[in-house]
Amino acid sequence: MVRSCTDGWLARFVERHQSGLNFALLVVGYILYLIIGAGIFSAIELPYEDELRRELRAAREDFLSNNTCVSEERLEELLARALEASNYGVSVLGNDTQRNWDFVSSLFFTSTVLTTTGYGHTVPLSDEGKAFCIFYSLFGIPVTLFFLSAVVQRIMVVVSRRPVSYFHRRWAMSKSKLAAIHATCLAVLLALLLLIIPAWIFINLEADWNFLESLYFCFISLTTIGLGDYVPGETHSKEANPHPQLYRLIITAYLLLGLVFVLVVLETCCELPQMRHFRQRFYQENVRELDSETANIIDQDQLSDPPDHVTDNQPAIPSVSEQAASLRRGSKSVPYTLASGPTVNRKLS
Repeated sequence: MVRSCTDGWLARFVERHQSGLNFALLVVGYILYLIIGAGIFSAIELPYEDELRRELRAAREDFLSNNTCVSEERLEELLARALEASNYGVSVLGNDTQRNWDFVSSLFFTSTVLTTTGYGHTVPLSDEGKAFCIFYSLFGIPVTLFFLSAVVQRIMVVVSRRPVSYFHRRWAMSKSKLAAIHATCLAVLLALLLLIIPAWIFINLEADWNFLESLYFCFISLTTIGLGDYVPGETHSKEANPHPQLYRLIITAYLLLGLVFVLVVLETCCELPQMRHFRQRFYQENVRELDSETANIIDQDQLSDPPDHVTDNQPAIPSVSEQAASLRRGSKSVPYTLASGPTVNRKLS
């Protein structure tokens, strides 16, 4: 008896707090995902870090032993200054003549700032530049988000909603299944156009990059992670990059267009009925009801053209001026007829 009451109470509790329990599981799962990722990265990268530290220590000791006129303190000062300059995007190499703050380079910098990619290879040097960067980003990032949202919504109508509605009418296929197929095809196509092909191009343009590094740069950039360990156009050879300004301008356009279409793919996946139903598992009750109403509105073909058979069979009502002219021509009321289709068996009173 007690066990049955307990089971009934647990069942009612779970049913009453289903969304809260699902959200708690989501939080725990995300924390576990962070911990597992940290453990894997630490296990993979820590040995390489230790090996690099040993190599640098050995190179430093070898340099001091072969150059006894250089003191250890002076070498430390030089290396610290070189590292500080490198963090600001300035290289100490003798053949480095590239400027980081010409107009095209500054345009590349503003695009990475406003899209929150932020490679970190070029940063403001002066206090005035740092202050301006704060205010410029304070207004620019919200405007950029608004701009990207407007562009993505317009593109969504053309590449996602209308095609799904069109094939839904033509093939009489379930809209949820058709939307999932369309999202998969769109993701594969854009992965080919924005990741695979550009990575292959970067292999031929960046002499020090292999395919994995090129693919890594494209993915890190288009997802706005922007670690900054790989930045195109940073070569120190004039022969390897004869047109650095044009090259960087093309990279800026690629990053902006690529980000737009990545957002289109993400928005297409988020609008899938399967994803909407899955998200509702973690919503509160009032939010869940609101999302269900929104989903019902989105499911309608409000952005698609009406079916052909409906448009063809729908009769056209004559204008008011045509009816008035017919009344003036006749001595009595004339029947109210339709321009196409059968005559309506009603007369104007």
